[in-house]
Amino acid sequence: MRKQLLTAAAMVRRSATGMATTTAWGGRRRRPAVCLPGGRRSGRYVGHMTEAPEDFEYERRFFVRDLPRAILGEEPPAVIVQTYFLAQDGYGLRLRLQASAPRQRLDPASRADDALAQFAGEFDLCVLTAKGPYVGGTRYEAERELDIGMGIEMSKRGGATIAKSRYSVWLDEDGWVIDEFAGANRPLIIAECERGGPVVDLRIPSFCVTEVTEDPRFSNDALVNASYSAWAYRFEEELASIGPRFATDFGTNRQSLG
Repeated sequence: MRKQLLTAAAMVRRSATGMATTTAWGGRRRRPAVCLPGGRRSGRYVGHMTEAPEDFEYERRFFVRDLPRAILGEEPPAVIVQTYFLAQDGYGLRLRLQASAPRQRLDPASRADDALAQFAGEFDLCVLTAKGPYVGGTRYEAERELDIGMGIEMSKRGGATIAKSRYSVWLDEDGWVIDEFAGANRPLIIAECERGGPVVDLRIPSFCVTEVTEDPRFSNDALVNASYSAWAYRFEEELASIGPRFATDFGTNRQSLG
């Protein structure tokens, strides 16, 4: 099974215009990191960058109906505003602005453009990212950190924007992020677990209702064009009819101890 997952990653690598361990900007990809309880870090931004050998991300994503508030901290979550200059067929060119420690919370009813203005003075990270389609829980991703002021002005002038709050939590042996979307994508909540390699033998928390790793509708670059609120009722009907589904080709799914 692990060999199959690594083969899938190799397929993505070959399709990514020949780019393997270097980015278009001439350097190795710097992996984002999120501060988690106890000082540990996951593979997402919260203002610090770490090195990784390849331009790929390995993650599994899950639909969540309600925020698991019992395991979340009292501090406001990070606020992320993402502007897409390309979002089509799984390919994306994205500019992300992040406020890692905002003084206030993002109102889920807020429009993305309003969030951009509200948190303009609190953003502490700006990253431009190129992404490719998912293949077996693996996705090509190359990025570069940009000047925050430049990113704000670029976001004001073009592209389609989404906003979300991001919670970070450590569960069992993995770091998780839980995204609560705002505006037209409200009330969507997505939980993600990302690792430096294929996410196999995962302990899945009970708050994860069903897996959406391979469902293109739930990718951020799809949501910017087809907001969740416009098709949420269809998804709920589908979920009621088919029931929860969890991928079986990522090793053994285990119940979280948390």
